[in-house]
Amino acid sequence: MENNNLVEKLALQVESFQEGFEVLSKAFSLVEMVKNFLHIIRGNFIITEIYAFHKIKNIPDWKNISLQKIPDESYLSYLHDSNTPSIKYFENQKIEVVILLPLVDQSYLGILIGPKLDRTRFTELDKITLQILIQVFDSAHKAFINQKKEKSLIFGLNEKVVQLNNLIDTVIEASRYDKRSVLFELSLERITSLTNASSALLQISKEDNIEQHYSFPGNIDINKILNSKYKLESSFTYNNLSYHFTLAEKETRHGVTNFNELDKLLLDAIARQVQASIENQFLNSQAIEKEKMEQELNVAASIQQRILPTALPKIEGFDLAGINIPSKEVGGDYYNCIDLGSGKFALIIADVAGKGIGAALLVSTLDASLYSYLQFDIPLTEMADRLNKLIYKSSPADKYITFFIAVLESKTGELDVVNAGHNPIFLLRENGTMEKLDAGGVGLGMFDFGIPFAGQKSIMNSGDRLFLYTDGIPEAMNEKEEEYSDEKMINFFVEHSNKSSEDFIYAMVSDVKDYVGNTPQSDDITALILKRN
Repeated sequence: MENNNLVEKLALQVESFQEGFEVLSKAFSLVEMVKNFLHIIRGNFIITEIYAFHKIKNIPDWKNISLQKIPDESYLSYLHDSNTPSIKYFENQKIEVVILLPLVDQSYLGILIGPKLDRTRFTELDKITLQILIQVFDSAHKAFINQKKEKSLIFGLNEKVVQLNNLIDTVIEASRYDKRSVLFELSLERITSLTNASSALLQISKEDNIEQHYSFPGNIDINKILNSKYKLESSFTYNNLSYHFTLAEKETRHGVTNFNELDKLLLDAIARQVQASIENQFLNSQAIEKEKMEQELNVAASIQQRILPTALPKIEGFDLAGINIPSKEVGGDYYNCIDLGSGKFALIIADVAGKGIGAALLVSTLDASLYSYLQFDIPLTEMADRLNKLIYKSSPADKYITFFIAVLESKTGELDVVNAGHNPIFLLRENGTMEKLDAGGVGLGMFDFGIPFAGQKSIMNSGDRLFLYTDGIPEAMNEKEEEYSDEKMINFFVEHSNKSSEDFIYAMVSDVKDYVGNTPQSDDITALILKRN
């Protein structure tokens, strides 16, 4: 109930958060942006004493960029470099809140907040509001940096248009070239983020002579990329021009290292996407467009086929079966059962919003992250929070993942569950009682407001069945555009619960196909069922 009240109160502030972002994003400098941010904090929490400091990485001194001067130098003892955003609260001190925020331009912002005017403590609502305001500032600052990059990019593009004037006969061709340049910049930024590369380079050449290059970051020495010990490359040729991508130095917590097979798959996919975009600018015929889409779907299908399990593990005392039937368009359904050792197993099902290569790549990111996080045996709610932050940062605004995970202790039947925006998962008891497993939070990558995920626990007894599915089953439509429906699916589950897991899976798929008849399948059909013998 308390969490619901917090959410309701936060919902009332959404408009003010949006207004705050608009005010911050209109600033002409970092100093102006910070001063506006301090005004917003004062207005929200009625604070009179607040200070802001800024420093460049590897330079020890903090610079006061607020309107107020600190009373004495001891205030600076609260400040230090931080590679991740942090908020610390203190009681009965001259400074009650310390905010440390690493910025995208490799600098740091520190904010010191004194007591409220009425001397009351910071409530949970205050803390969440302050966390959201910090994310609003961070987003506004990133937009500010991108605007500066865009101005530099436009200047560089104008110069390149002059150099290639003999290839540009019309204003339309010039605008197409401009769009292509933006595509190159965004592609390099995206592949750098996806692979954790430190830098990326695109060289465009004709007859072995390099005519143009783009790099990310934009001011890096390209020889540093070309001479790097750790490189990953991909290329394609179109219209007598060769496009060569190079990534340098995969960054990890332990330093730089070689790129892996997944990184190569991602780079090739980005390169193919860039190639397809270039083709689409010059070739308008239906046949070429169809070929482009088929190439993308083949890449997405290959990614999906590499990720989905070829066989599920055997669980002593349990009967497990699963299936994935892709639609004509490659979707983003995902399921797995991962053996964690010592009789523990993770059952996962997920569905990415959207279809095609973007969805397949996001599923690939989820799969790789799951294997990484599960080996550390961290709480599922914490893992869901980390996955949410990862997907939020590595996906566009229209892409997110509904996700369900249950960790089974096979010896006791205990289930530890988190449901992140996925359809309710059903647990059918031996006595016919049906339970929903739906505790969790929003879909992964939808928001990053710092609101924690909720967990849920249950126990599977003898004869109990756990049914996991994606919306391709209840939303399957017949020729009258009538859905198969949740009710029909649940009734089928109850009526055929005596079948073995494998027989049940195939019986349900058969029932869905009988219902839709000749209507083309519009979404993936994915399901898992687990029975305790």
